[in-house]
Amino acid sequence: MTDELRKQLIENAKTKEWRFGDKVLSYKERPLVMGILNVTMDSFSDGGNFFSPEQALARAIEMEKDGADIIDIGAESTRPGAEAISADEELSRLIPALKLISQHVSVPISVDTYKAKTAREALSFGASIINDVWGLMYDPEMAKVVAEKNAGLVLMANYTRPDIFARKGTILESCEAYFEQGLQRALDAGIAIPNIVFDPGIGFGTETDESIEFVRSVPYFQDKGYPMLIGASRKRFIGATLGGVPVEDRDAATIAVSCFCAKEHAVCVRVHDARGSAQALTMWKAMEG
Repeated sequence: MTDELRKQLIENAKTKEWRFGDKVLSYKERPLVMGILNVTMDSFSDGGNFFSPEQALARAIEMEKDGADIIDIGAESTRPGAEAISADEELSRLIPALKLISQHVSVPISVDTYKAKTAREALSFGASIINDVWGLMYDPEMAKVVAEKNAGLVLMANYTRPDIFARKGTILESCEAYFEQGLQRALDAGIAIPNIVFDPGIGFGTETDESIEFVRSVPYFQDKGYPMLIGASRKRFIGATLGGVPVEDRDAATIAVSCFCAKEHAVCVRVHDARGSAQALTMWKAMEG
C-alpha cells in the first residue's frame, strides 16, 4: 500500500462518517446499530423466525423502533456447515421481504450476500448497502455492482477457505492482508473509500482467542484507516467464553461487546437484539458525556 493511499484511509476514518449514495451515517456519538434480520430457515440463531415477508416486515419495523440505524437482511445462512444456495433461491427469499421492508422503514437497508446477481437485484429494490462475507474475494463481479450503484460496502475478511484466501502469520496479520486485497479490488472497480467499512470476520474460521483479539484490536485497525464493524452477536466465542451458554442466552454478553466497541470508536455493531444494544449505547454515551 502506498503512503498516499494510507493517508487517504486515515483521513477518511477521522471523519467518523460512513458515506454512500445520498446517505451520511455518523458514528461520532456512538457506534451505529445494525439489526440482523434473517429470512432463512437455518441461521444459527433465528432461522425460521422471520421467513415469511410479513414476519420479516414486522421484525424490521420493530427493530427500527427499537433503535436500529440499519437493517441487515440475509437470505442465505452463513453459519458453519450451512448448505450453499443458488442466487435464484436467495432472491426468491429476499426480494419479497425487501420490497415490503423498503416501503415501510426509513433507515438504510443492507443485504448480506456474496453473490453479484443477488446484490444487483437487491440494490434495485431498496437496499443501499452490500454486506459481503467474502469481502469481494468470491464473486469477481461484486465490486463492479457496488461501484455502479454507489452503494455502501461492508468488506468482511473470511478465513474458511484457503483456496480463496490463505492465512498468513498471526490472525491480525492475516486480517490486514485480507483488507488490503479487498480494498484494492474495491478501488480498482471505482468504489470510493468513504463507502467502505471493514469487518474482521469473527467466527469465520477463527478460534475463541482470535475472535476476542479482533474485538480488542478495533483501535489498531482504525488507526490504520480501516473503519471497523464488529459482528459478534450471539457467536460461538461468546458461548465458549461463558462456559457453554446456549445461543439464546448470549445477548447480555453481546451488549458488553457493543459497549467495548463504543469505547474504542467502532463504526457499527451488528446485532440480533437491536433494542438491547441501542439502549446500552445510549446509556454509555450519557455517562461518557
